[in-house]
Amino acid sequence: MKRKLVKGLLCVGMALTMLTGCGKQDGNTDGSMDQNTDMASGNGSSESGSSGAGGNAQGGSVYYLSFKPEIDAVWKRLAEAYSKETGVSVKVVTAANNTYEQTLKSEIANKEAPTLFQINGPVGYQSWKDYCADLSHTKLYEWLLDKSLAVTGDNGGVYGIPYVVEGYGIIYNNAIMDKYFALNGAKASSMEEINNFAALKAVVEDMQNRKEELGIKGVFASTSLNPGDDWRWQTHLANIPIAYEFRDKNVSDTDTLDFAYSDNYKSIFDLYLDNSGTAKGLLGSKSTDDSMAEFALGQVAMVQNGNWAWGQIAEVEGNVVKAEDIKFMPIYTGVEGEENQGLCVGTENFFAVNSQASPENQAASIAFVEWLFSSEEGKKAVTGELGFITPFSTFEEDEKPTDPLAKEVIRYMEDGTKTSIPWNFTSFPSERFKSDFGEALLEYASGSMSWEEVRQLVIDRWAAEKNL
Repeated sequence: MKRKLVKGLLCVGMALTMLTGCGKQDGNTDGSMDQNTDMASGNGSSESGSSGAGGNAQGGSVYYLSFKPEIDAVWKRLAEAYSKETGVSVKVVTAANNTYEQTLKSEIANKEAPTLFQINGPVGYQSWKDYCADLSHTKLYEWLLDKSLAVTGDNGGVYGIPYVVEGYGIIYNNAIMDKYFALNGAKASSMEEINNFAALKAVVEDMQNRKEELGIKGVFASTSLNPGDDWRWQTHLANIPIAYEFRDKNVSDTDTLDFAYSDNYKSIFDLYLDNSGTAKGLLGSKSTDDSMAEFALGQVAMVQNGNWAWGQIAEVEGNVVKAEDIKFMPIYTGVEGEENQGLCVGTENFFAVNSQASPENQAASIAFVEWLFSSEEGKKAVTGELGFITPFSTFEEDEKPTDPLAKEVIRYMEDGTKTSIPWNFTSFPSERFKSDFGEALLEYASGSMSWEEVRQLVIDRWAAEKNL
């Protein structure tokens, strides 16, 4: 899968993430979700063409239900720009944190329902297949470099088109790491030596013991376990042991989970908990924004997140981390052979067009998205503002991203010695499963639940939710 992604994606303009998140819906767990329900509307009713199933977009309008509040302002600006250019009304509404599925269910029942929305992949399609139009005849699908990434139905139709590939891992401040490597007795002399969990653990624990010398409060940013902000652990971190289990079983989904790599999960999770500047008892009140601010202000050296976090870092008031010092490393958990592990790379961001909308509104929605990924203004915003690593052939080589974390994703993808971890969390059974897992992690961090109880809960809840 990595080779296919590299071959296709590296020849397009790229930039990066929710999700995900790395945000969440029932199966849209890409992260960094916030509450924002504002909307932006254009005025006028001139025509905007489309190659899609809806035909000509004249007379139609667009209602896009988004799930990434950190880029909500960009979507609104693009909606206004498109409306000004074409006269087509475009409304953008962003669901609150961790409520996309709930919001979509509510909005889809309205008379003016979303015409353009998100599904997370095959699981999301099963929930929304009655509302997903066939996009197989659109230019958007034609432009897709790796058509196997699209969500298809049993009849061969195309019902979800990926529009961004994202990556996540451990973000680190290279300036702090260089300061550590210069200390007498440092456990490593460069980042190249940190290529497995044992090496990472030795360095992190030594850095934590010498945090005063390094001028930090802790190595890792707060493990945010506030409900709604725990997606980095119950989804993104959980993906790694489950991806390895899927690899061993040679499956892409399963009705029963053994959680065979639960000890590996525990090892890295404990490393996060034990080597930060925040007491475990306070983690239930910490948000992702808190964690990213700690990193941006130079209070910590590392934080787990995705390339979508660049905007969060850069926009923190008082940010002291230089762009050239923001780097990625894989999330090591002690699995054999992980020296060749890369970042977690994939997508759960698929555009779907509401098949219950009028033909005019379907066409208008398709035309808006096609404009976004083919026009000069749209592509510039995609790479420079939305931060997308895009899978379409419409981007030229010189339209690659400029933000440091997207560059890092590309660097790892270009490295033929590294194997990316696929995003298997699109096969997680439900939002309920993830929420229950997150609650258990909080109880574990606070000392009120044993790890064996957490492990068994994951196994039981997976089976129960898959059965439903």
